[in-house]
Amino acid sequence: MKNNRLSELLTSINAIKCTGSNNKEITSLIYDSREVSKGSLFFALKGIHTDGHKYINKAIDSGAVAVIHSDDLNVYDPKIDYVKVEDCRKAMSPLSSAYYDFPSGKLKVIGVTGTDGKSSTVSMIHQLLELCGKRAGFISTVNYKTGDRIAKNPIRQSTPEAPTIHRLLAEMVNNGKEYAIVESTSHGLSSKTSRLRDVQFNGAVLTNVTHEHLEFHGTLEQYRNDKANLFRQAEDFAIVNYDDENHTLFEEAAGGIRKLSYSTLDKECNLYAHHGIADSKGIDFALDYNKKEYSIRLNIPGLVNIENIMAALAAVREISGIALEQIINEIPRLTSVKGRMAHISGSQPFDVYVDYAHTPGSYKKVFPLFRKAAKKRLITLFGSAGERDIEKRAVQGEIADSFSDIIILTDEDPRLEDSMSILLDIKKGIIGKKEDKDLFLISDRKKAIKKALELAEPGDMIITLGKGHESSIEYADGHHPWDEISIVESILKEMNYR
Repeated sequence: MKNNRLSELLTSINAIKCTGSNNKEITSLIYDSREVSKGSLFFALKGIHTDGHKYINKAIDSGAVAVIHSDDLNVYDPKIDYVKVEDCRKAMSPLSSAYYDFPSGKLKVIGVTGTDGKSSTVSMIHQLLELCGKRAGFISTVNYKTGDRIAKNPIRQSTPEAPTIHRLLAEMVNNGKEYAIVESTSHGLSSKTSRLRDVQFNGAVLTNVTHEHLEFHGTLEQYRNDKANLFRQAEDFAIVNYDDENHTLFEEAAGGIRKLSYSTLDKECNLYAHHGIADSKGIDFALDYNKKEYSIRLNIPGLVNIENIMAALAAVREISGIALEQIINEIPRLTSVKGRMAHISGSQPFDVYVDYAHTPGSYKKVFPLFRKAAKKRLITLFGSAGERDIEKRAVQGEIADSFSDIIILTDEDPRLEDSMSILLDIKKGIIGKKEDKDLFLISDRKKAIKKALELAEPGDMIITLGKGHESSIEYADGHHPWDEISIVESILKEMNYR
């Protein structure tokens, strides 16, 4: 049930000034003037490239009956309700929660944060809950589920804006879900956006923290601190990766709630994994928990997933109370997330993998795995996002250089930046390769993939990094459709491979 009257919604915020009746019936919460319809409440958000205040009149012409704004306006339409606030984006969070009747309070909610492994961990928690007979929904970078079917996430935000978050949570409530797992990014947790500020989290999970998104947060310290907001909000329990050097910060942020630790290095942690053995289809390892040892098989490749499955095990155990033995029995049935270490099978005499890794931290984890698995040469294709963390580019290049025999630099999401400038930034970290011999700069990603496939010889391994599951590449003129797996397969077909 929605709270449709503006007067009801305004009790959730501190308004500076209200102009109008303040009692309009609201039919939708909109922050993009192109999506306004009759009865909308329009938020005049200030963004990087534009200001929503410029579109207030357009929103009114399209049917908006009320406007949330932070700047004084030259004209106030007497038929419209206006609410001035200090920050429109911060006001949008509590108003969204109120509009959808506070849905997170009707669910058991787990937030998962970290630089890498969030989507995989969210997926594992969701699958384990459902395999154990629980009704669960989730929201992640790759997809989401509010009812009976999993839907592809149509936007490029891992954590959507507050109206979308609370709408999806409300759909879960309406569909009889008991649990919700929310991928919680640093952007979503930051006070700058407050996208997740009014979600009531029962539990918080940390995967890791490495170098990422400094273009938004400014410093690594602020990046960590913003992620720690999830632990400040969590009401019941916190699960922390002790292999991450920042674990103390997150434990302290969690205050007095229950805390569980997991590790592949520290035997004293609540969950300790050891003797991991990987093959092409998955991993086997031993898990110590509560003075017992369990043998576990996970049919998802990559030793990095040992950490993810430990986090998922702990989360499911804490949120549901299900016996650990019952949860462990379901682990072999788990499936991987699209675009995560996806092997492209076919008749070609070399291996091709597509993966989403796009941070220095994820590179440090996936490259040793690929290097070890490669029978002969490792050919690596990757880029770095435009208008994002510039400092990480050379670091990406340095890591790839140390593991790869051939590197092809290409577009990831240039946005408004010059493609070649980004590739040259990455190249600064590559000192062991010579351009046009074992280093190639090809901004067109499809042409770059074709070059990699043409260079491959029997026994080689190609890895394409950074796009994974994503369905578009973002250039200055907008989003262009993209499906990395399908493109690799189509080029292989053109090369007469089955």
